[in-house]
Amino acid sequence: MRDIITLGCTECKQRNYTTTKNKKNTPQKLEFKKYCRFCRTHTVHKETK
Repeated sequence: MRDIITLGCTECKQRNYTTTKNKKNTPQKLEFKKYCRFCRTHTVHKETK
């Protein structure tokens, strides 16, 4: 039931992280504040396709 998703930086649009989520429990898109090595700062990362 858990699907692999990719997290992309909202500033530079780079896809930096992968994680899993249960689509039944969390149908909305995930959003985390994580480190982006391209921006060299902590930015918001959203779920991408």
